[in-house]
Amino acid sequence: MLNNINQLPIDSPSFSWKKVTPGKDVKVNEWIQSIHHLDKDDEQNDWDIALMGVPLSRSSISASGASEFPEWFRRSWKGFNTYNLDEELDLRDLKVIDIGDVQMHYTDILLSHQNIKDAFHGVTKELTNTFPVTIGGDHSITAMLVKGLKETYPDEEIGILQLDTHFDLRDLKDHGPTNGTPIRNLIESGTIKGENIYNIGLHGFFNAPSLVECAKEYGVNYITLNKARKNGITQTVNETLFTLAEKVDRIYLTVDMDVLDIAYAPGVPASTPGGMRTDELFDAVFTAGLHPKVGAMDIVCLDPTRDGAVQPTVKAGTHVFLSFLSGFYKRMK
Repeated sequence: MLNNINQLPIDSPSFSWKKVTPGKDVKVNEWIQSIHHLDKDDEQNDWDIALMGVPLSRSSISASGASEFPEWFRRSWKGFNTYNLDEELDLRDLKVIDIGDVQMHYTDILLSHQNIKDAFHGVTKELTNTFPVTIGGDHSITAMLVKGLKETYPDEEIGILQLDTHFDLRDLKDHGPTNGTPIRNLIESGTIKGENIYNIGLHGFFNAPSLVECAKEYGVNYITLNKARKNGITQTVNETLFTLAEKVDRIYLTVDMDVLDIAYAPGVPASTPGGMRTDELFDAVFTAGLHPKVGAMDIVCLDPTRDGAVQPTVKAGTHVFLSFLSGFYKRMK
């Protein structure tokens, strides 16, 4: 199966950790295996998680270095253990394969988007029992990833749980396939029904009235951060997943890191005050990881070039990934 993955438009990442034999206590960089450093015996493993990078940010409507996140995400692994003290579980039992980065064209965004769609379709088709996690990249990649997933499961109804400060419903005629249009792209292409999209985390003064009107017109469900906090973040996510699961066969989770407050995430292209705290986001993705119908995930819009000296946003992004896997691990058990 991994041989077929090598035939997809996926390259080796710009940075990867060499394979080592972990000791008693395991670091994340010792745990996640790169497809490019596997022994022949490992190639036949049944992988629980397939990790893929998408280093694209030329399709961002604001200046963005989100294309750098896949590399800095991988570099951050050495600062994390596989043991989750809060849940008293060790992720080392999960088999995680890093398959590399989707090939990007220097100037052709549409070709890059096509590669994303083809790569994700190929990965989900070949590794049918493996959970795919994609590291962006700007939010435009989500439309391509979900379209690729739909090609793999054409008869399934797919829903989206979106954790975001923004609707991402800008008009494609005005903006094209950018990070401001992926949700509208999916609706207008017939890939996803508006009623099967749930956005949690919108807040403040960062969405125009025309976008609210668009959300209502397409039937997009949205819960402001203020309302989610009053109800409880975990409770809100649970209720949303329960409602969504009754309507769809598979749920796609997309995490835009700009859902976080600027105090916790300076390294995003569209940082805002009044957003989520990191602990709230960790709880949200952990809860999503527990749900049996959540079948794919991405983390997008994290710009390491804007981050602080100690990389608080990069570390938060890695923590989001590990928090989700903690829920996923408990689901498997």
